[in-house]
Amino acid sequence: MTPDVVSVTPLRENQLEAVFANGEIRVLDMRPYLGYPAFAPLAEGGLFMKAHVVLGTVAWTDEIDISPDTLYLCGRLLPDQNTHRAHGEIKDGKSNGTMESI
Repeated sequence: MTPDVVSVTPLRENQLEAVFANGEIRVLDMRPYLGYPAFAPLAEGGLFMKAHVVLGTVAWTDEIDISPDTLYLCGRLLPDQNTHRAHGEIKDGKSNGTMESI
C-alpha cells in the first residue's frame, strides 16, 4: 500500500516535492501531465503553486488532484533522505511543520 503524502512543496518548472508518511521524499515532474485536460488548468496562472495536501493526497482545487500512488511510483526518490531528518523536518515519517504544504 502506498503511504500517504504528509506535505507537498511545488517547485519551479512544474515539479512537486512530496514527503510521504514513511519519511521518503519524492519529486514528480508534472509537465507531461499538463497536456491532459484534467491537469491543463495547472499550466496557467499560479494555480500549480497552490498545491496542498488533503487526506493524504495532493490537490489544487476540489476538482484537481493527483493520486499518492502516481506521486510515489512515478516520482524520483531523493537520494539523501537523511538531510531532511538531520534538520528536524521529518521525524518518524511526519513533518514537524517546516515543510508544510501551501
